[in-house]
Amino acid sequence: MKVILNKDLAPLGEEGDVKDVAKGYARNYLFPRGIALPYNPQTVKLFEARKDEIEAKKAQKRQDAMGLKERLESLELSITMPAGANGKLYGSVTSHTVADELAKLGFQIDRKRIDLAGTSIKNVGKYKAAIRLYENSQAEIQIHIIGQEIKTETAHAPARPARRRRDEHAAEKPAAEGEAQPPAPATSAEGEAPAPAETPAPVEAQPQQEN
Repeated sequence: MKVILNKDLAPLGEEGDVKDVAKGYARNYLFPRGIALPYNPQTVKLFEARKDEIEAKKAQKRQDAMGLKERLESLELSITMPAGANGKLYGSVTSHTVADELAKLGFQIDRKRIDLAGTSIKNVGKYKAAIRLYENSQAEIQIHIIGQEIKTETAHAPARPARRRRDEHAAEKPAAEGEAQPPAPATSAEGEAPAPAETPAPVEAQPQQEN
């Protein structure tokens, strides 16, 4: 179905463009929202009367695009990402990432207009990206990917105590309750055990004299 666009609609076209679209798309979306009008002699005549107005809008868009191109190409976009020691990123830089970084600098660029060298960037370094502006105009921006190395701390396991010898363990084991223990020998003040006392010799009985 042929229609004339009444408003800009990316990526379909701009105001005044004649496009072929599906009937359902035109009747259910474009016509109810005033984005397009049916292509017929009446609408063609209407847009012919607005031709100068539409061309003036397009000229302004070209001028704005040139100014935006100069501003974009004058900057180098720096993006810091977590990376390993070998420079490989933990993740990747996509057109969505670039659009978010540009937004922080005041540039509202649709991520669909950003073309990276590949689908994404996965290593630190310097790259270029093309941004499609108006009509055939595009800007080439410089992107510097900076790696932020993540250091992980290795937890050291506590040293295991040395295994004691079985005889040492047995020597330290307390006696069972109720078990008789041999008395420890007494020691003198000098720390030596006293000598055993001498046993006195037996006294022999003397015979009594008779009177």
